[in-house]
Amino acid sequence: QVQLVESGGGLVQAGESLRLSCVASGRTLGNYVMGWFRQAPGQEREFVAAITYGGSKTQYADSVKGRFTISRDNTENTVYLQMNSLKPEDTAVYYCNADSGFWLLVNGRADYWGQGTQVTVSS
Repeated sequence: QVQLVESGGGLVQAGESLRLSCVASGRTLGNYVMGWFRQAPGQEREFVAAITYGGSKTQYADSVKGRFTISRDNTENTVYLQMNSLKPEDTAVYYCNADSGFWLLVNGRADYWGQGTQVTVSS
């Protein structure tokens, strides 16, 4: 089993930045893709970003391209989401996930999910 624990959420004003972290534990994540989803109140969970184990491939939702950057440190079993130029519409609970399949993860069918961290952006 893999446990994922997110941190770094909070309340910020529009235009500011936050960096989310997700630490994985429980077993080695060799070759696992990791990513981020988010869910706003009353809306379905949506894909945000994904990164392969070596970092050579990343994928972003159109709504965050150019503002968010996903990265990972495999020595620390950690994936990050740097969020810049935040907008009120970025307000959501952000979830970290992990899977061996890149497109399984991007399509929301990852095996492992964290509990989420709240991000609130005020206007």
